[in-house]
Amino acid sequence: MGEIDRYACENVNKLLVGNKTDLTSEKVVDASTAKEFADSYDIPFIETSAKTAYNVEKCFVQMATSIKNRVSSSKPTMEQSNTVHVDSPKQSKKKNCNC
Repeated sequence: MGEIDRYACENVNKLLVGNKTDLTSEKVVDASTAKEFADSYDIPFIETSAKTAYNVEKCFVQMATSIKNRVSSSKPTMEQSNTVHVDSPKQSKKKNCNC
């Protein structure tokens, strides 16, 4: 979390993912400990298994939805946005030039 806070944008979306749920006998961090950690930083937690595809799509959907919601809520209103005008390209003086 320190690395994220140091190098990522201030409002970056975060999601804690516990992988390899199919290897229950080799688990190093149990789900309740991971959930407590995620809760302490107010971020969501999901357990997954890439091998069985358990919750993999859910991770992507949750992150995409979270990003979409953040971006949608931070869009400027029409009054706040700047207008950019783009002129049509100038005609080239050279014949047969499509530049």
